[in-house]
Amino acid sequence: MYTCRECDAAINSSSEVCPYCGADLTSPAADVFGEPAPVAKKPTAKRILIACGILLVTLGAVGWFAVPWHMSGSKSESEARARDAIATVQAALATYESAEAAYPSSLEALGDTARIAAQKAQLGHYNLQYSPGKPDPEGRVTSYTLIARPGNFGFRSYYTDESGVLRATAEDRAATVQDAPIQPNL
Repeated sequence: MYTCRECDAAINSSSEVCPYCGADLTSPAADVFGEPAPVAKKPTAKRILIACGILLVTLGAVGWFAVPWHMSGSKSESEARARDAIATVQAALATYESAEAAYPSSLEALGDTARIAAQKAQLGHYNLQYSPGKPDPEGRVTSYTLIARPGNFGFRSYYTDESGVLRATAEDRAATVQDAPIQPNL
């Protein structure tokens, strides 16, 4: 038995690789000039923690400047963006319904109008949710619900349907038809 030159663990003298640290024991321990080979330092827990800390601080700084949420504006601006997005989608739905005599099964049928409105809502940290009603016996969708849910606590949630009445709640839930209207018509 002898000790590994890397980790100082007791190992079998016929071992070619240290079973503890994985050091190659077949290479010469000293170079041609008789000087000992440089010993690679094992990473210590302290060094690993420092490296992880630096990595986390760097990622945090990049995230702070890369994510636009810290520059997005006030609560009233976000809510106004959500209301504008709902009004835009609702107008596009009314146009679609007058041309097709039914509402679409998804907002994709409205094209760029709905996509741009959804992006506008997302700039205010809102998500638009469109739900078509059940089709009638002829297969036409005659009703829908459109909800704008905030991503921030304390912002109002909005609800509207084919009636055109916009309803809102400040509670941490989706607005419903039972909530108070905030505008008679959009």
